[in-house]
Amino acid sequence: MDDRGFLGEKGWGVPVKESGMKSGKLSLFSLTWPLFIETLFGMLIGSTDTFMLSSLSDEAVAAVGVANQLINFTLLLFSVIATGTSVVIAQYLGAGKPGEAGRVAAISITLNFFIGLLVSGSVVLGRGGFLGLFQLSETVHAYGDVYLLWVGATLFTQSLLVTASSILRAHGFTRDAMLVSLFMNLVHIFGNSTVIYGLFGMPKLGVFGVALSTGMSRTLAMLLIFYLMFRRLPYSFTIKDLLSIDGRLLKQILHVGLPSAGEQISYNTSQMVITGMIALLGTAALSTRIYAWTIMSFIFLVGISIGQGTQILIGHLVGAGEFNRAYKQLLRSLRISFFVTLAVAGLVAYFRLPLLDLFTDDPVILGMGGVLLLLTLILEPGRTFNLVVISSLRAAGDAQFPVMMGILSMWGVSVTLSYLLGIYFGLGLVGFWIAFMADEWLRGIIMYFRWRSRIWERKSLIAKMEPEYGSSSVPLEKPQ
Repeated sequence: MDDRGFLGEKGWGVPVKESGMKSGKLSLFSLTWPLFIETLFGMLIGSTDTFMLSSLSDEAVAAVGVANQLINFTLLLFSVIATGTSVVIAQYLGAGKPGEAGRVAAISITLNFFIGLLVSGSVVLGRGGFLGLFQLSETVHAYGDVYLLWVGATLFTQSLLVTASSILRAHGFTRDAMLVSLFMNLVHIFGNSTVIYGLFGMPKLGVFGVALSTGMSRTLAMLLIFYLMFRRLPYSFTIKDLLSIDGRLLKQILHVGLPSAGEQISYNTSQMVITGMIALLGTAALSTRIYAWTIMSFIFLVGISIGQGTQILIGHLVGAGEFNRAYKQLLRSLRISFFVTLAVAGLVAYFRLPLLDLFTDDPVILGMGGVLLLLTLILEPGRTFNLVVISSLRAAGDAQFPVMMGILSMWGVSVTLSYLLGIYFGLGLVGFWIAFMADEWLRGIIMYFRWRSRIWERKSLIAKMEPEYGSSSVPLEKPQ
């Protein structure tokens, strides 16, 4: 492997030692538009389930919505390795050390495979206890049990899927990850249509069929993305590479991955607690929350995709020691994401009733949901600050501060205010949304000033680790 490394002819055609940047070919737009589409398709899986199951009953929607609280929580466990892998690979490529980047990729695949097997078994065995926390009706509980059994059994394929995706994205192959996401959604939609509506003479299997369709689409996507990964990257893994765990590289992965996952786990846990509070308001309120959140997910995917694209850029820049360019890149990305998010939120607010009407004709749900979607004009720009700035802090190696502040705000502001406003003072779902707004804006402003302080410049993984461990070893190469 020459110095072009992973960003040579198979990537952007930019030398790694120039950090992939100086030719101008590596831009926020070139990275972000495939990430946007990939994230959109990823969100469509959950939205497709919600939309199609709404033709069966609101109980089925509520069951899958609650079950996905656990599924989404377990997926965060996979992000410990995947997120750390993406950042560490980006910094090594920016520093001109592709051999180290290859070893990081091998370690991440092995670790997330075993983590995935453990998570799958835990969800299948513990599904009943989880559902019992929400005081669900008998029908909703039964639906949720079936869904968790079959989706949980295939979660290990998702662990491998997110790992391979993070490796490809860190090397610049965001379009490959996008195509896999498109493929997965097409398979999922076809499978759902077949088992829900009884196409091609198939029996109508309801929630059970949706669970099978979800598991099958993720499994096929995992196989496809590994095929693409081994074709794109200029090295091959051997059994020895996959079983050899380098302690210093693992330390770097966990340095970023653990705090980042900790923040997300705290968020999802707080959301499960809040969902339990909303369930006390009744099935209509729970269904409204799920419908509104499903629609809102298409707003904050703007911040997610720009945040991920910015993370790749800043990871390479920080690895190359170009801190001023990294600093300015975040400010530019933040301005773009803020105004785009506000524009999309405006469209959703304007068309809120037709959008909700796609899911239900219940006048109570339509009324409550319409108010919540109006409030997204305030909520979503604040969330954008978090998504973009935190991704950039993480890319620079500053991962501990966001999780500490996040935990304080999520539980001290979001959960506490949700109970006070939504339950104690009787504001219902509007009270919960006010609590969400306070949490997102507070964290967003704090993270913004953290970036402006430039403390993150002292957190580079390459700068911290290389003096202690020395230079990278011989790169892994793909046989010619």
